Amino acid sequence: MRASPPGSRFAVAGDRVFDARAGAWADGTVVLVEDGVIAGIARAAPDGWPVREMPGTSLLPGLIDAHTHVLLRSSWNELDLARQMVEENLGHRAASAVQAMSISLRHGFTTIRDLGTEGAGYFDVGLRDAAREGMVPGPRMLVAGPAIRSTGRYPLPGQQHSMTFPVGIDSCTGAAACRETVRTQIAYGIDCLKIYVSERFDEPSGEAGYPDGPLVWTEEEVLALVDEAHRQGIRVAAHSLTLSGAKLAVAAGVDSIEHGFAISPELAADMAARGTALVPTLLVTREHAAHGSHMSEPVRAAHDRSFVNCLEAGVRIVLGTDVGGFEWTRVPQAEEFTLMTALGMSAADALRAGTVWAAELLGLAGTAGVIEPGAPADIVAVAGDPLRDIECLQQVELVIQGGLTAWDGQHLAWDGSTA
Repeated sequence: MRASPPGSRFAVAGDRVFDARAGAWADGTVVLVEDGVIAGIARAAPDGWPVREMPGTSLLPGLIDAHTHVLLRSSWNELDLARQMVEENLGHRAASAVQAMSISLRHGFTTIRDLGTEGAGYFDVGLRDAAREGMVPGPRMLVAGPAIRSTGRYPLPGQQHSMTFPVGIDSCTGAAACRETVRTQIAYGIDCLKIYVSERFDEPSGEAGYPDGPLVWTEEEVLALVDEAHRQGIRVAAHSLTLSGAKLAVAAGVDSIEHGFAISPELAADMAARGTALVPTLLVTREHAAHGSHMSEPVRAAHDRSFVNCLEAGVRIVLGTDVGGFEWTRVPQAEEFTLMTALGMSAADALRAGTVWAAELLGLAGTAGVIEPGAPADIVAVAGDPLRDIECLQQVELVIQGGLTAWDGQHLAWDGSTA
């Protein structure tokens, strides 16, 4: 991310400014920026400060998507995913990822957590560092490298398991090997750990049924993965599609359940008590139900019901879209806000899910997701009032990243400079 020139100061004036901690509009409509950080919120700019007028807009903290895949373009089915892993040159995938990172900025997301490279090794580490240095346009990235699944759980459809091919994930067996895998990934430079705690699942049965299936890890293995990561300051995200897998992950102390197709009221209460967050990725479920081949209506209904269970139990819900599981170029990430409010979440809490609460889950409290003195100047201007019409979050008119214009509503303002 390019650095703001020393001594630079300006103001951005909108109709309102969102206080993410309070979940309400701030007392002031002008954001002051000095040397790339927020200097304050005021009712008017000080004399001599250049002012960027944004009439009719709401000024928000840079949005945060806590579940993305920049190295994927879609994964409607396993064959599509396998084609990207096996047939595409890794340089081509990296170029596609740079495009995805630019799209994220245009959508108003100045921070993302990328949860799995799907066959591209630790390319996400390099992309993260390139964006940080200003070599390519992109959001601040936290990356997980290859996600971890239990051994023998990632075949290509129609091919023998004994075949040698690019594998989309890391794997291990036994507690000692699990710890070694975590240590190796940390040495490669990951920021967070992603583990799969479920595989295939059976269709929900009964009126209140949830998807379930066999456990793919032992309790000892999951505890080893989580403990080793936490000992080294790394947070753990658990891909979970089944009730038994979610229970195992929550009991082991993961920081977040990703997707959460199957979360009963009792499990939601346990998550709330433990402080386990939910990153629901409602958008990818909708897209796969509409375009994919493995998302039935009963599964989608169970996913919605699980979200509501968590909402009612007081689970911290954080926005994540799983974009890359659907096309970056077709669907705005901000549609996730609309889906969350459609299931009963307030517009203010949905905004907090994509700002301050996401920052806290990612370990970025105070440095992302807020507009307050001392925080990096990541600011998004959207047309209208999202507390009245959440869909206006899809109408991004300005993105400021680290005190510099990243998107002016029409063009990505990036010149390749690292100055």
